[in-house]
Amino acid sequence: MKALTTQTPAVDKAVRVLDYLSNRSGATFSQIYQDVGLPKSTASSLLTSLVAHGLLRLEKDRYFLGIRLYSLGQKAEEEFDIKRLAMEHLEQLRDATQLTCHLGVLDGASAIYLAKLESRGAIIVRSWVGKKLSLYSSGLGKALLAWLPDEEVDRLVPDEKLKVFTETTIPTRTALKTELAEIKARGWSYDNAEDCIGVYCVAAPIFDAQSQVVAAISAVGVSFQMPLEQREKLAQQVIATTRAISAKLK
Repeated sequence: MKALTTQTPAVDKAVRVLDYLSNRSGATFSQIYQDVGLPKSTASSLLTSLVAHGLLRLEKDRYFLGIRLYSLGQKAEEEFDIKRLAMEHLEQLRDATQLTCHLGVLDGASAIYLAKLESRGAIIVRSWVGKKLSLYSSGLGKALLAWLPDEEVDRLVPDEKLKVFTETTIPTRTALKTELAEIKARGWSYDNAEDCIGVYCVAAPIFDAQSQVVAAISAVGVSFQMPLEQREKLAQQVIATTRAISAKLK
């Protein structure tokens, strides 16, 4: 998926570096400028500035996300009321399904987790609060996309050919739009191990008072936790949860 480009290139480049490091346990200068696609001189001055502002930290020869991002994130969470409204219902869904449950929102051209409640079972799903995920290969991402206007989907997913993560990943935007129409018609989305092999997900949207999608809830598990014959029942549990949260926003 293409990186978002604005009229402020310096900010775009900084965000690309931050996004890059958010998916890694640190990286060297060479790794950053080569993988992000920045000239050496630009990368050098940019990294120096980000370290000076506390947005990155430098340990030996590796760069990591800085502690200032944590404090900014904590403040953003405090101001995002949807998480406070959703947590009780998310806990009830987790306990009823025994699955890992997430609350997520649209963040640029990605989805991002605002909350995660781990299943009480032995199976651990590798995810975390703040994790960004693909809009087209995740159940939560597709739930956020399905109610958007067609032109907005085109903006968020600008390429016809999509990056394939597993053998079940949707390969084209045309196929994605067909599935989004089906999702909107039935009210919930499904991740058929499209983002990660062996991991499945059912998700549904949360609506505000203007009937706009503002967030989504997902329940995630491996195949034996989510047998095909139980998928519809699980979908109705997730929808009941999102409806209860949506009612608080009316």
